[in-house]
Amino acid sequence: MLACTGLYGVLSYSVARRTSEIGIRMALGALRTDVIRMVLWEEMAMVLVGVVVGLGLSLGAARVIANRLFGLGATDPVTYLGAIALLIVTAILAGYVPAHRAARVDPLLALRHE
Repeated sequence: MLACTGLYGVLSYSVARRTSEIGIRMALGALRTDVIRMVLWEEMAMVLVGVVVGLGLSLGAARVIANRLFGLGATDPVTYLGAIALLIVTAILAGYVPAHRAARVDPLLALRHE
């Protein structure tokens, strides 16, 4: 849950910082769905890289601390798949909610801000 909270905070902050960019894109004719899809695609690429790197590191670390994993094997697939699924769902929510909010920004306000 700590990882999900941190992931949500980082991803929603990165989208919030891009609100003016999103407003400018919409002023130039981008559709809301295109903007949301763009934000989600960029965030999911970042999350998938993190999942791949984290999976490799956790498999290595699990072998080192295998004697401390009570009731679990060093490579328990259910645990890994559950953690990956939880992080991906969190990333989708962390990207969609702020992107949807930013896509509703009035393009004229974004242009005036810049």
